[in-house]
Amino acid sequence: MKKDKVIYYQDELNDEFSNAKIIPRKIDENYKYIHKNIIWNICGFLVQNVLSIPIKYLYAKIKFRVKYVGKEKLKEYRKEGYFIYGNHTQAFADTFLISNCVYPKINYLIVNPENVSMKFLGNIVQMLGAIPIPSNKEAMKNFLETIEKRIKKGYSITIFPEAHIWPYYTKIRPFKSVSFKYPVKLKKPSFCITNTYQSYGKNNDKVKIVSYVDGPFYPDKNLNLKEQQENLRNKIYNKMVERSSNSNIEVVKYEKSH
Repeated sequence: MKKDKVIYYQDELNDEFSNAKIIPRKIDENYKYIHKNIIWNICGFLVQNVLSIPIKYLYAKIKFRVKYVGKEKLKEYRKEGYFIYGNHTQAFADTFLISNCVYPKINYLIVNPENVSMKFLGNIVQMLGAIPIPSNKEAMKNFLETIEKRIKKGYSITIFPEAHIWPYYTKIRPFKSVSFKYPVKLKKPSFCITNTYQSYGKNNDKVKIVSYVDGPFYPDKNLNLKEQQENLRNKIYNKMVERSSNSNIEVVKYEKSH
C-alpha cells in the first residue's frame, strides 16, 4: 500500500476529509426514526442483521485483516444496552468493524444527515442502523426518544465523537463532551473501540487494523450531570489515546498548515 499521501489540516475539530460530497436533507420533526410498518421493519432486520453480515465480515477480513483485542469484555453485557465510542478513520469500515464486534447484538449508529440523504440508499443506510442527528429543535425530541428506546431494548448505539472522517489517521483528535450526555442520562455503560493501523507481511509494508475494546466506563455519580459528562469523556478519550499509540504504520501523513 502506498504511504506517501499527505493531507494538510487546519482545524482538528471541524475539518472533514471524506470524499463523499452529499447535500444533507433536513432531519425535521417529520423524519421517521422508528417505523411502524411491519414490512419495513422486517426488511430492516434482514438488511441489518442477516443479508449484510457476510458482506461486513468479508470486507473487514479481506481489506483490513481485522483483529479484535478485548472483545470478551462485551460478553457480560450481551443482554444490556450500552454505548460505544470509536475513532473515525474509515468511511465504510468504521461502522462494519463495530457492528461485527458486537454481533449478534443489533447495533445502531448516530450519524450526520448526509448519511441518509441519498435517494433509495438513504433508506438502506437507515435499515443498517443509522440514527441521523436532527436538523432542528423540533426533531430533537424524536431523536432522544429513539436513542432511549433502542438502549432499553438491549441494543448498542455507536457514536463517533470526532464527528469527521480522517482516513487512516493514527492519533485521536480532541472531541467535545456533548455526545456523552446519553449514557449519563440513561445510566448505561459505555465502551470504546479504538482502531489502530499496524504493519504485517514479509517487509512489514502491508496494513491491518487491530481494534482494541475497552470498558465498561461509567459516569461518576458523585458529580453533577455536566461534570459526569466531562468526566466520562476524559476517561474514554484518555484510553483511546493510549490505545492509538499501538499504530505503527502511517498510510496517510497529516500535517497542520500554517
